[in-house]
Amino acid sequence: MAEPSAPADRTGRTHPEIDWEAIERSPEFQELVRRRRSFVIPCTVFFLSWYLGFILLTAYAADFMGERVYEGLTVGYCLALTQFVMVVVLGLWYLRKADREFDPLAAKAIEAYAEYDTHPAAGRRFERTPATAPTREVRR
Repeated sequence: MAEPSAPADRTGRTHPEIDWEAIERSPEFQELVRRRRSFVIPCTVFFLSWYLGFILLTAYAADFMGERVYEGLTVGYCLALTQFVMVVVLGLWYLRKADREFDPLAAKAIEAYAEYDTHPAAGRRFERTPATAPTREVRR
């Protein structure tokens, strides 16, 4: 019996099966996830705390938020504008971190899997076990 061929896309080109579970278990991918998570979670906590603090000040410190800073500009408007500034700063910071740290780690994970895919003996950490072996669907 012949080996089933790899799935084809709309253009008729075939693509090899990708063992996503093996990639997920690889040390390179685990390092990427760990570093990204150690950046994203603290930034998210900071952003939500800042936003919640702004909402609480608006609700419970109306006098403080209504104080004029300069002519018609109040403390509330200034703090509201800092929300936009914070989004831009966090977004740019993430992009910079992604370019310098996350993207190279992702490239290493892809390279390690590609090396295994072409030379299975070189990549023991991607060894396929019966539980993680890809299954081929029968299409009718």
